[in-house]
Amino acid sequence: MMFGSNWIGRRILWVLSIGLWAASGAQALPVLSEVYYDAPGSDDGLSFVELAGVPGTSLEGYALDGINGSNGQVGPTILLAGEIAADGLFVVADRLADGTTSVVGADFLANFDFQNGPDSVVLRFGETVLDALGYGDFSPEEFFAGEGNAAPDVVAGSSLARVFADLDSDDNRSDFIELTMPTPGQASFAPVPEPGTALLMGLGLLGLGAAGGENRTVRTRRSG
Repeated sequence: MMFGSNWIGRRILWVLSIGLWAASGAQALPVLSEVYYDAPGSDDGLSFVELAGVPGTSLEGYALDGINGSNGQVGPTILLAGEIAADGLFVVADRLADGTTSVVGADFLANFDFQNGPDSVVLRFGETVLDALGYGDFSPEEFFAGEGNAAPDVVAGSSLARVFADLDSDDNRSDFIELTMPTPGQASFAPVPEPGTALLMGLGLLGLGAAGGENRTVRTRRSG
């Protein structure tokens, strides 16, 4: 991954608030943890949506919807199946015509192509929306189906990923950052300190950020 000062600052703010999150109860999972919707050239077999959740969670009855920012039309819709892997991640990848994908470590294949922004991707269980990511600049006449303020519409080859895959503040602009190197099956998960230690951890991350931000908690699944 490539990270900048924006990423470091957001992680510091997140850690400072973890004690409050922990005290108020666990966050609803699963959530959208990374979305890669625009590959250089063709998106075929390269696009993916990564979910973060409790390992072993069945995804029967869950679905992903693309929401067209220009008219609010729903589509594509991906009906999910399977369960979240032991690493807490589930990667939904675009399927090529031959039934394979170019996304390494994919858990579920489907034929889809989410549009460039302004657009939204929604995760739902039945008709209940669980999480939503809107990205791009939405005019008052356009349809924003995300949470809070929209995340940026990233350049081709970059993805949108959560600062911490398992924490959701209900504001896309705060929760998501641009990754210049997409990372399906790899994500940073939040530490869960005692509330009284949140400030100390935040100060520790501040020091790490000044040193280059190289130390972080990352879960990566094994290939093969």
